[in-house]
Amino acid sequence: MPRSGRVCHELGSREELMAALRTLVVGTLRDGAGLPLPATTATGHPVPADPSDDGPAAVPDPQVIADRRDGLVVRFGGLVVKVHDPSTDPLLLAARLRLAALPGARDVLVPPVPVAAAALAEFTARTGRVASVWPAGVPLSAEELDEAPWEQGAVLLARLHAVPLPRGAVGGSAGHGPPHPPVGAPARVRRSIERLRGSAPCRPETALVTEAYETLPRWAVGEAPAPDGGRPALTHGDWHLGQLLRLGGRWRLIDVDDLGVGDPVWDLARPAAWFAVGVLGPDVWRRFLHSYVSAGGTALPSGADPWARLDVPARAMTVQTAAVAVAHATELDEPLDDVALAFLDGCRRITRDNGRSGSGER
Repeated sequence: MPRSGRVCHELGSREELMAALRTLVVGTLRDGAGLPLPATTATGHPVPADPSDDGPAAVPDPQVIADRRDGLVVRFGGLVVKVHDPSTDPLLLAARLRLAALPGARDVLVPPVPVAAAALAEFTARTGRVASVWPAGVPLSAEELDEAPWEQGAVLLARLHAVPLPRGAVGGSAGHGPPHPPVGAPARVRRSIERLRGSAPCRPETALVTEAYETLPRWAVGEAPAPDGGRPALTHGDWHLGQLLRLGGRWRLIDVDDLGVGDPVWDLARPAAWFAVGVLGPDVWRRFLHSYVSAGGTALPSGADPWARLDVPARAMTVQTAAVAVAHATELDEPLDDVALAFLDGCRRITRDNGRSGSGER
C-alpha cells in the first residue's frame, strides 16, 4: 500500500507546505514571540534571525525531523514546528499547551514557544491543520539505546506528576478556572483499534488484538469515567524513551498531544507492558520503578504490589502496541517484527487469562 498517511502527501505539494510553515515561523518571530531558552546554548543551532526586514529569506532552511501519519515535525534552525494530527481539537491542544507552560513544569517539559495568533490562524487557513512551535533540542540517538536513560525518564515522570495544578475542572466538569484536559492515554487505546480495523480488517491478527481489547474495562479505553485510583496529576499520556529530549544540557519531556490531568499510572503503563511481554528486561524494569518511587512518584502505593495499579493500564498498552504494529505493517506492506509478535502473544495471554467479557465492566 502507498504511504498515504504521511503529512506531506496529505497536504499537497511539499513546496506549499514548507512555504506555510516558513510563514508561520516568520509571523511568530515578527510578532515578538521568542525562544524560552537560547537555541545556541540549548542545541548548537542558531536562533532564526528577526525576519522583520528580510522576511522569509532570513529563516533557515527547513529540516524534516519526522513525517508520520499522526504529525509532521520540521526544524527551522533553533525552532521546531509540529503539524498535528488532522483530528486534533484546536481548543484541546491550546489547553494542553497551557499545561505544558505551567511554571512548575518548566524543568520537566520542553516549554512551547508562544505562537502569534494571526500567524497560527493563517497557517490553519492554508493547510486545515493546527501547529505548535518549540525550541529545538537533541533527541535520544539510536547509539544511546543500549544505555538508555530509563532512570532519568522515571525521575522526570515523578516530577511531572508532582507539578502543582492551577484550580480548574478536570475533563470539563464544573470547577474554578478553565478546564484541564483529561489525560489522553485511554482514548489513544481506542483510536489504535479504530485504525487497526480500518487498515487490516481481514487479518487474523486483527481478530486476535480485538479479542484482547474486548476484555478491557471501558474506563481503560476512554469510554467511561476512571475509578478512583489516587490523586489526579499532570500526566504525559504517551510516555516512552522517544519522548526524551536534551535541552540546555538536561533531559526534558516532549510531545503534549496526550498531556492532561488524570491517573499518573498511565505514564508507567507502557514500560510495564514492555516488561510483561519480555521486551524490557527485569533489571531495567526494576531500576525504572525504583527510580520513580525514590523520586517521590505518586502513581504507585508505597510498599504495595505495583501490579495492583499497573495491571489494567499495562494490558491496555499491550493491546495498543499490538494494534499499531499490525496496522503499520499492513499499511506499509511489511512483515511483523519480533517485537510485534511479542505483543501479539501478550494479547493471546490477555484473552486467555481474562476472558472475552473481562471483569464485566464493558
